[in-house]
Amino acid sequence: MTGAPHDDDDTHEGWQRRARALALPTAHLVDGAPEPGGGATFAVVSPRDGRLLAEVAAGGEAEADAAVAAARRAFDRGPWPRLAPAERGRVLQRLAELVERHRDELALLISLEMGKPVTEARDIELRAVAATFRWYGELAGKLADEAPQTPGDALALVTREPVGVVAAVVPWNFPLTMAAWKAAPALAAGCTVVLKPAEQSPLSALRLGALAVEAGLPDGVLNVLAGQGPAAGRALGRHPDVDALAFTGSTEVGRHFLRYAADSNLKRVWLELGGKSPNIVLPDAPDLERAAATAAWGIFFNQGEMCTAPSRLLVHRAVADRVVDAVVERARTLRVGDPLDPATEMGPLVTAAHRERVLGHIAAAHRDGARLRAGGEAALPDSGGSYLRPTVFDRVGPTMRLAREEVFGPVLAVQVFDTPEEAVRIANDSVYGLAAGLWTADLSTAHRMSRALRAGTVWVNCYEEGGLEVPFGGVRQSGHGRDKSAHALDKYTDLKTTWIRL
Repeated sequence: MTGAPHDDDDTHEGWQRRARALALPTAHLVDGAPEPGGGATFAVVSPRDGRLLAEVAAGGEAEADAAVAAARRAFDRGPWPRLAPAERGRVLQRLAELVERHRDELALLISLEMGKPVTEARDIELRAVAATFRWYGELAGKLADEAPQTPGDALALVTREPVGVVAAVVPWNFPLTMAAWKAAPALAAGCTVVLKPAEQSPLSALRLGALAVEAGLPDGVLNVLAGQGPAAGRALGRHPDVDALAFTGSTEVGRHFLRYAADSNLKRVWLELGGKSPNIVLPDAPDLERAAATAAWGIFFNQGEMCTAPSRLLVHRAVADRVVDAVVERARTLRVGDPLDPATEMGPLVTAAHRERVLGHIAAAHRDGARLRAGGEAALPDSGGSYLRPTVFDRVGPTMRLAREEVFGPVLAVQVFDTPEEAVRIANDSVYGLAAGLWTADLSTAHRMSRALRAGTVWVNCYEEGGLEVPFGGVRQSGHGRDKSAHALDKYTDLKTTWIRL
């Protein structure tokens, strides 16, 4: 269905029909064209039914060298960094239009490769992807350099210049959103990019790369390197011609990239890593029903495979039964099923191996003495897919693994507190610091507690909200640097001072 217009048939049968008609990209995109590489491949298996989707070219050092060389030529000798910023912006806006035109196709690729319900992929992820390219396309021509005040016999200029070749290594949970959050500001700044998608979700990224070429990106400006992390990812991390690397993924892999940089060219490395985000409900929350519904939505959305997932529900003892009972009821009624079925509310986990890891966390919670309130087991065993029931544990102690380790699945840990100060103490008792939620009707309490929470984002009386205007990122072992907003450009630019004696 490559090139097909949007199809309004949102039935289960309609999405299955479109899936059968998909043309799956399997080659790297290097220097503006498909590149099969050296012949090695890896299997992409759909979590919806365990079936093979495609054998995709597996990149290693040779393929990484070719992709980086193409990006280097495009940066050093090509037109992209030298175009007027507004012209670069127009290309990014054309890419946004193509993403919108091909949203069904891209949504299907995402759904098939990582299990996201297809209507969520189309209506949430693809909307975010198009908005990101459009927003940075509009911003590109509006950035200003500086001319600080100087003595009368001198002129000083501070110019923002592209850093060069950027490697963007992105995860499978939001494969195109994360790609856009890295690539769009880097391209707007005038950099060239080698995008390395996760091995679980290369298909959507390869198709995005082809659309970028169609939008008018010159050859070599955006290259897509498929492959597994220990080969393709490491090759980019160690590559001496990569000037900056932006990574979203696990804290463990983030440490590897820091080591790769230290052992090679000391490239700057920007990390957005894991989280164990607290969601605090005080008894004066303006709407306890909404707080409970949002807590359930937040942990079960995208199968709980989100670094910002509110995986720790911290609820005041006075309202704990009311809030937790509502979350448990939602967990028990949530519809788990085929991600191509529009009635599905939660699809499969990304792989069978990942489901086993999540089940391992559930088993550990049982051993540690937490109380299972809902779920806790595999679902749809006859499907061949990696489905899991939404899971809620309460009576979770502060030293239990479930309270401290990132599960990256639809598993909620409930902890009870008695005072706001205790809630902040529990919330901050973590190596992570990505996000937090807070529910209260008192403005003073909201201000005081949000300032005390150690997190890159605090949502008050909501969760997972906010636009491209605000930065996103974490502190402590959740990483550093920011995606989104104009601040993202700081990762992909250098400041040059020019002092002119008049």
